Amino acid sequence: MLRPEDTEVWEPVPGVVTPGAGTQPPSDAIVLFDGKDMSEWVLPENTEWVVEDGIVTVMPSRERQKTPVWIFSKKQFGDIQLHAEWRAPEKVEGEGQRRGNSGIFLPGRYEIQVLDNYDNPTYVNGQAGSIYKQAIPLVNACRRPGEWQTYDIVFKAPRFKADGALESPAYVTVMHNGVLVQNHTEIKGGTVFIGEPKYIPHPLKQPLGLQDHGDAVSFRNIWLREL
Repeated sequence: MLRPEDTEVWEPVPGVVTPGAGTQPPSDAIVLFDGKDMSEWVLPENTEWVVEDGIVTVMPSRERQKTPVWIFSKKQFGDIQLHAEWRAPEKVEGEGQRRGNSGIFLPGRYEIQVLDNYDNPTYVNGQAGSIYKQAIPLVNACRRPGEWQTYDIVFKAPRFKADGALESPAYVTVMHNGVLVQNHTEIKGGTVFIGEPKYIPHPLKQPLGLQDHGDAVSFRNIWLREL
């Protein structure tokens, strides 16, 4: 005869993580931007990120609107839980892809689009919350220009066999301002602007990236947990 204790599992005991209070990250988080400096990032000479009042902002550039530049974290990561807050400029300039354009590049260069899509139509697999040029977000959860937005992302990195063949694709879940916009969505390959995505073999751990697309997009409270 079965007893209640027959289905009780006591080990292994989960580790203790202290949740963050307010805007503070949880106790096991790796902080990539704490509001003080960009010391966790590699910044090429042809991009400018200015830190002020706990916020980092991309300096606008017509040149980088045409040819974007990426910055990448010094540390490398595989499967992660990522939190990032971003803000498009309050003053609306341009339309479509030219309004608050940036991007978060998950390890291995898989882009979650950052864009001001509040009353701003564009191609739907390129709007905020999309896996750029791959997967349309379930809904448009954008706040007004100038208001802070949050991304909470769970990313499972792809795995490759010894011969470079794909063993398992990447998957991503995205919450935009607390609203589910990608639900364990399969990523089809590395992000490309022209053509179809495809996987190029890479080590499990890769840097996290942010895009300078010439628009004055701001970021704060960027942290992640390795899974």
